[in-house]
Amino acid sequence: MQKRMLGTGPSALGVSAVGLGCMGMTSGYGPPADKQKMIALIREAVDLGVTFFDTAEAYGPFANEQLVGEALAPIRGRVVIATKFGFDIDQKTGERRGGVNSRPEHVKAAAESSLKRLGVDVIDLLYQHRVDPSVPIEDVAGAVKDLIKEGKVKHFGLSEAGVNTIRRAHAVQPVTAVQSEYSLWWRGPESEILPTLEELGIGFVCFSPLGAGFLTGKIDESTKFDSSDFRTAVPRFAPEALKANMALVDLVRGVATRKGASPAQIALAWLLAQRPWIVPIPGTTKPHRLQENLGAVTVELNADDLQEIDTAASKLTLQGVRLPESMLRMTGL
Repeated sequence: MQKRMLGTGPSALGVSAVGLGCMGMTSGYGPPADKQKMIALIREAVDLGVTFFDTAEAYGPFANEQLVGEALAPIRGRVVIATKFGFDIDQKTGERRGGVNSRPEHVKAAAESSLKRLGVDVIDLLYQHRVDPSVPIEDVAGAVKDLIKEGKVKHFGLSEAGVNTIRRAHAVQPVTAVQSEYSLWWRGPESEILPTLEELGIGFVCFSPLGAGFLTGKIDESTKFDSSDFRTAVPRFAPEALKANMALVDLVRGVATRKGASPAQIALAWLLAQRPWIVPIPGTTKPHRLQENLGAVTVELNADDLQEIDTAASKLTLQGVRLPESMLRMTGL
């Protein structure tokens, strides 16, 4: 597996070029998957060269961190675990109290709880999951800086933050990575986020790099999602939007056929070709999809391929926003 660096200088963090997003193993995409099968899948990912695993206290809550911690316990020294704080969750009961909470005392309490659930002495990369408009980002960065000084956290990250927030946080505690959605289906970070990260020497971690499954070509307007699947509430997954957006899948599928690859591999290879400090974290619960996704690192898209994709994509009008309005309000993008 190829390696990439998130960030530069003392705050740099080396990880596999493709990581594994673990959220869907316990929440988000329907009922939780079988725990033992997910432990086996995570360990298989390590055997295949993955060193970067993404989780969060909010995934469950708590269940995902516990799963990742148990799965990686025997091989802890070989991997990097990223987790997140920032939602208002009771650290004892797991009760969601609604909204966000990045008060410094809550940040530190959440980090202590994450350490226990993950079964580790230090968190490799700790993200603020969503920006808390009621707490100055300088106070949040200061709280993480304290945790770093105490040896409980190694690196600081932000998720779904805008450029002003990124700059202000970085001035207090160097930010190693920013995580946001980015794919051929949603290219919002290109206008401001990516240039800012390049300027500041911050890495970029892409969640939903396959458009929450859409870019694999396995979803169409007839697809039925489980009632607990978050996509049931996402406008771009409404049947009429899916039908309109199939033109993008057709584009990716055409390139895949020519390259002898799968649509998922083309979508991931496209991201890897955008910047050398971009790391996608596709999630899956299926071993064959894990192997397929990791195969993207061997797919080479040359300048002509990338130009072809960009030119064709620029002619498409995609329908449906990427998140429900209530969730969009919690992002800085």
